[in-house]
Amino acid sequence: MSSPLTTHVLDTARGVPASGVPVTLEVADGEGWRVLATAVTNDDGRVAGLVEGRLRSTTYRMSFDTDAYWAALGIEGFYPVARVVFRVTAPD
Repeated sequence: MSSPLTTHVLDTARGVPASGVPVTLEVADGEGWRVLATAVTNDDGRVAGLVEGRLRSTTYRMSFDTDAYWAALGIEGFYPVARVVFRVTAPD
């Protein structure tokens, strides 16, 4: 089974895929977050497999280390991190 969760990051300021962006996937765990996986976007700005198998019905958070991306390009960015929080209600 392929990963049910993928991501694609674009550098809209430069009009290219954002390669080399560190990505962290976390799951809500009580009153905090627990890291499930980490990855780095490929040359096309994609991470194809953050998790194996099925997601469960809960809340997740994906964080993109944009500071590291801009620093690697020698650019000072405005947002140090971008986060997307989402809830899975129907894992199938």
